[in-house]
Amino acid sequence: MSSMIRLRNVCKNYQLGEEIVPAVCEVNLDIKEKEYIGILGSSGSGKSTLMYLIGLLETPSSGKIYLDGKDISKLSDSQLSDLRNHYIGFVFQSFNLINRYTVWENVLLPTKYVKGRLDFDPEKRAEELLKETGIYERRNFFPNKISGGQQQRAAIARALIMNPKIVLADEPTGNLDSKTGDEILNLLEKLNKDMGVTLVLVTHEPNVAERTRRKIFLKDGKVTQKYL
Repeated sequence: MSSMIRLRNVCKNYQLGEEIVPAVCEVNLDIKEKEYIGILGSSGSGKSTLMYLIGLLETPSSGKIYLDGKDISKLSDSQLSDLRNHYIGFVFQSFNLINRYTVWENVLLPTKYVKGRLDFDPEKRAEELLKETGIYERRNFFPNKISGGQQQRAAIARALIMNPKIVLADEPTGNLDSKTGDEILNLLEKLNKDMGVTLVLVTHEPNVAERTRRKIFLKDGKVTQKYL
């Protein structure tokens, strides 16, 4: 099976004053369709930066990233945005829902940025996803009026609205109690198994990482052989 995502000698540096700080260094990585991968490392290891690179939210300082064979360095900002919106769903630790919109409106939000016609009915898709994630009864609530677990379920529904091939989850259980965290992981794993969505999970928690099927370990921005 060919790789959906390929990173070749990817580095990402940030400028802090006069100092250049390397966040990710010489990473080579292949992610195949329907995989369930954990990116592991302690705080500051570069794992979130790596996720932003995989998700096309950041561009590398050097090296190449290929998505379905496309060299992303050759794409314009609008092409990158369009590719990201159609191809990748994001789930964040802090949920990133907009409090002035209801759960229903938050889930539909990615469909509003699409130029041209969609090949599916967004409202029907939203209804299906809200039922699948167990949050349909809260669809008319605002995010700050529901629990953290319910907010994360809404965020997962939003991540799936555009039928992405990849879902990137950055510490998705970080703000949840252990019981709710387990429920969210069960839901993500069900989506990976039943819908064939490639799942990349970023975590620093070994018990969460144990659930993934392949593990990428980072230390000081570099891939290592074991969890350090």
